[in-house]
Amino acid sequence: MKSLNRILTATDLSTAARHAVARAFDMAAATNAKLTVMHVVNRGALDGLRRMAGIEPAAVEQSLIEDARRRLSQLVAELGSATGVQGDTRLAVGTVLPVLLAEADKLDADLLVVGARGEDLLGRLLLGTTAERLLRHLRRAVLMVRRAPLAAYRRVLVPVDFSKWSLPAIHAARTVAPGAELVLLHAFVAPFESRLRMAGVRDEVIDHYLQAARRESMEKLQALVADAGLQPGDVRCSVAHGDAAHVILGLAQEEDCELIVMGKHGQGVVEQFLLGSVTKHVLAESDGDVLVICD
Repeated sequence: MKSLNRILTATDLSTAARHAVARAFDMAAATNAKLTVMHVVNRGALDGLRRMAGIEPAAVEQSLIEDARRRLSQLVAELGSATGVQGDTRLAVGTVLPVLLAEADKLDADLLVVGARGEDLLGRLLLGTTAERLLRHLRRAVLMVRRAPLAAYRRVLVPVDFSKWSLPAIHAARTVAPGAELVLLHAFVAPFESRLRMAGVRDEVIDHYLQAARRESMEKLQALVADAGLQPGDVRCSVAHGDAAHVILGLAQEEDCELIVMGKHGQGVVEQFLLGSVTKHVLAESDGDVLVICD
């Protein structure tokens, strides 16, 4: 994602979901991107309400749709007035995830912005088993918003594993947060490290092995910085030994990074098979916003 021309944001019209829409408006204002705000009336919930209410189905659906349309228009008008952005609205009835993804494809959106918390399915789009479905079908970047957008992103963490996702993740971070300081992180566990310990290899030998792996990783990071066209003052590089998800979440909190940018897959065959288990873990556990790219 080297440019941001069209943003699609989704809301279930809850207070928690407002953070995502507000962030999308701020980003559209900063980049001059076109913005569409969408609400999907959940067909399954609607059917359940019909059965329980025992009243005329058409009246129930029409009432809910009109109320949703009014609230959606009010939200877009309020945030548009505050940011100067003319946002379009989309209202649909159906199953949230496929309807949302279809609209993103229809608009050819560069970025899909959703909230991490909400009152219905939308608030759990990127969590649990639904995350696996979304990651499997994802063809565009998704920003999961947890925090209220009090300001533009100031510090962004970009975990890299030197796979094909690394450079696009850096470019995406620059696109959505052009003025932010970047922190590039590589978390590593040296090959056969646990087997060496089980085999009784001396600690000093293993430590020497880990230091060599750390130096190699730092050299690769510096080469990646050069490939991305970054200036030394724009980025800080960090190499850490340990479980990738744990290291990423720990450093994001330690450095007070408001955003984490990462690819949906890793470089290994097992990681590909697991559909980015590290990415899913970070999505589920991060205190801040997470941008998942798929370029």
